[in-house]
Amino acid sequence: MSLAEVVYQTIKPLPEDMIREVLDFALFVQQKAEKKEWKNLIDAQTLSFSDWDNLEDEVWNHAPTL
Repeated sequence: MSLAEVVYQTIKPLPEDMIREVLDFALFVQQKAEKKEWKNLIDAQTLSFSDWDNLEDEVWNHAPTL
């Protein structure tokens, strides 16, 4: 039996309000993982942009926008 099936069999006999609580928790855990992925992506981008923060590239900090 897969883990998903074990979870299903475990919560199946619970009352509807408790199942809703389990679902809310599962969605919270999913959202937390997604936030962590985004944070990792932002951290990687920030690190790569930090290489551009130097005196040689200072002229680009004041370039006109289109």
